[in-house]
Amino acid sequence: MEPPGENPAASVTFDSAEKIILRWDSTVSEDARDKMIFEGDRHEIDRYLHAVDEIQKFMESTTVSESSSSALQIAMARLEDEFRNILLSHTSPVETGSLIDPTNSSIHSASTSRTNSIEFNSKSNEEEFKEDSSGNIVIEGNVVKILEHQESSSSSAGSMYKSTSSIREIDLIPSDAIYDLRCIAERMIAAGYLRECIQVYGSVRKSAVDASFKRLGIEKLSIGDIQRLEWEVLETKIRRWIRAARICIRVLFASEKRLCEQIFEGLGTSTDDACFMETIKGPTIQLFNFADAISISRRSPEKLFKILDLHDALMDLMPDIEVVFESKSSESIRVQTVEILSRLAEAARGILSEFENAVLREPSRVPVPGGTIHPLTRYVMNYISLISDYKQTLIELIVSKPSTGSRYSSDPNMPEMDFAEVEEQAPPLALHLIWIIMILQFNLEGKSKHYKDASLAHLFMMNNVHYIVQKIKGSVELRQMIGDDYLKRLTGKFRQSATNYQRSTLVRVLHCLRDEGLHTSGSFSSGVSKSALRERFKTFNAMFEEVFRTQATWLVPDTQLRQELRISIMEKLIPAYRSFLGRFGSHIESGRHPENYIKYSVEDLENAVLDFFEGHPVSQHLRRRSE
Repeated sequence: MEPPGENPAASVTFDSAEKIILRWDSTVSEDARDKMIFEGDRHEIDRYLHAVDEIQKFMESTTVSESSSSALQIAMARLEDEFRNILLSHTSPVETGSLIDPTNSSIHSASTSRTNSIEFNSKSNEEEFKEDSSGNIVIEGNVVKILEHQESSSSSAGSMYKSTSSIREIDLIPSDAIYDLRCIAERMIAAGYLRECIQVYGSVRKSAVDASFKRLGIEKLSIGDIQRLEWEVLETKIRRWIRAARICIRVLFASEKRLCEQIFEGLGTSTDDACFMETIKGPTIQLFNFADAISISRRSPEKLFKILDLHDALMDLMPDIEVVFESKSSESIRVQTVEILSRLAEAARGILSEFENAVLREPSRVPVPGGTIHPLTRYVMNYISLISDYKQTLIELIVSKPSTGSRYSSDPNMPEMDFAEVEEQAPPLALHLIWIIMILQFNLEGKSKHYKDASLAHLFMMNNVHYIVQKIKGSVELRQMIGDDYLKRLTGKFRQSATNYQRSTLVRVLHCLRDEGLHTSGSFSSGVSKSALRERFKTFNAMFEEVFRTQATWLVPDTQLRQELRISIMEKLIPAYRSFLGRFGSHIESGRHPENYIKYSVEDLENAVLDFFEGHPVSQHLRRRSE
């Protein structure tokens, strides 16, 4: 088999190398088909690799012959099979215990506590952590490499991103297998089989990534599929996606990148990066399609907080994305992530604007029974309390003040607001929160007009504004955003509503307890008209009984406010009634059937007022001392 015209000494080396190559030609040898070289002893592996080297050297130093070209092709086909087999032999989904969200783990340095648990597939799996000799963390046989990126290493990602020390690399393949894979890749690439090597590697490793995706609950859904899901379903998927995305970027993709570097670094131009992209490009698109679909989905108020969760999660991952996808070929992934972040931010701004409009236009006209807190008030205040919890994010996203000017200037159904007093010191987000509260009050004032009883309308406003004040006071973040000045205005408004309620309720009752009209002439010494006095007591009794029957069914849900309001009523009613009874009671008691006119004692009225605002009917008649 000596190639004609070649150096005899060199051909001897070629012949022995060719024999080794042909002996492992699976197309002609059944024994070669049944066995894998790299599953045998090290001596045979080294002999085969040496044979490949000899053929390659022979071809580089002499004219390429048909025999040497054929031997090289057979060797490359064999090495490709061996490469695939090694990868497959060591390719399986990453162990559950290794798919740890680094942000939920206490693994930050060798000195920190190693025990923690994470939620995975709705179960809590506690893993025991221990150090190896290099200070790395070993989890179920996988070594987690701790990367402590310096502040300066992430500064190139832009000042908007935080520095990262969250990446955790695990050993996906044992070191001896990595050595064999590198030996094969080196020879295939040198022989011009780079594309084949990359394709085999990417195909096998992508399957492993897909299997890990399945364990993480990452589904293969198109953007259309995601947008057709009910929001309640999506909320759960968003929570899972955030956890999965952290693991994918910080553990899975980082480890895949490291594996590519271990096998391919230095073998050609950016070969390791090409293999990395071949492996993770499809999975990365699958991963980010979900966030992309959410960012362009139909906007509605209930989506705001999950969109902010997504935004915060991606923003938190950006430094890690910059590290894992740092190469030129993966620039599209970095660009896509930034674009998704931008769309999520725009969605959040749009939702806040739509929420403001929804609060203003909320159409319900049926008065809530008893003048209690309107469901809209509870919903809006709980909503903006949650907004204040996302203050740090929203202050960065909300950069313009509410549109209360020209857009609504000709709309009589829009409240006017002047931000001049707070604009200098308050961020735009605070102005939006104040604006939402203002349009909520505007809407509530419209709803109060549907009460036929003016007293109940005032009670309704008192209850609702008081609830707004209490919600602001109950949240440190919200109170800080709203500011004490505006809080004082709100407090004054609810107190004014309370005053208006008492005035409209008691003015007619107290009017019965005046002296005018009871004397027979203009002089007090001229005597008292008993008929006028009897009529006055009857009118008072009727009016107070009516107030009692109606206002016992009204509701002040806040215990302290209810008690304060009762005390305030008593402070105005009881002294007036006691004084009137003291001045004129004897005139009635000296006549016939005084119990028909002086029906109630001071204590009876006090007891009656204690039944006010309980929100349920009482007996038709007041309890009397004599009963």
